[in-house]
Amino acid sequence: MILHAHPFSSYCQKVLTALYEAGTAFTYQHLDFGDPAAREAFAALWPVMRMPVLVDGDRIVVESTIIIEHLDLHHPGPARMVPGDPAAALEARLLDRAFDNYVMTPMQRVVADFMRRPEIRDPTGVAEARSLLDRAYGWLDGRLRGRTWAAGESFGLADCAAAPALFYADWVQPIPPSCGRLRDYRAQLLARPSFARAVDEARPYRHFFPPGAPDRD
Repeated sequence: MILHAHPFSSYCQKVLTALYEAGTAFTYQHLDFGDPAAREAFAALWPVMRMPVLVDGDRIVVESTIIIEHLDLHHPGPARMVPGDPAAALEARLLDRAFDNYVMTPMQRVVADFMRRPEIRDPTGVAEARSLLDRAYGWLDGRLRGRTWAAGESFGLADCAAAPALFYADWVQPIPPSCGRLRDYRAQLLARPSFARAVDEARPYRHFFPPGAPDRD
């Protein structure tokens, strides 16, 4: 298998965490969009040009959640990323979508605004994104009550989504002290060897973080 990815990308880290967690063998094709040939080759795989992309034999698998589910089906590790029980699987998928849509997406909206010229920045959109993050933090903090991991007692799909989402979101909109469970959960994710490896691989690229990466984590 070949994973086309960049180590600083949050969605790539999501898939890398699943791969490292399972100990799955793969070739890591680092994407360099500054190289026209690399851009052209990647566009031939996936015209939308969004990372990551997994090439597994003659299959081209896109979208981070689908890649993880594909791995779970065709290259399972010691533990399932998605529970076999349908109700538990539904909870895992719910949390996966929540972290992607209500943490990762507004975080990226804030970050993207730093890349605009000052005269075309969107303070209203950024305020809305920050407000959504705060609401998501509160909901997730309550959802974590009594759980070891996001969707229950086992590390899985939802945690792969949560790890990079909370990692970067806390940089732009700190998780408040009132959300103690969520803060502790973020620290627990950073201590997980699979995600810690993905974070360490991305350290050389931190200076590219548009708002400026904090001197922590």
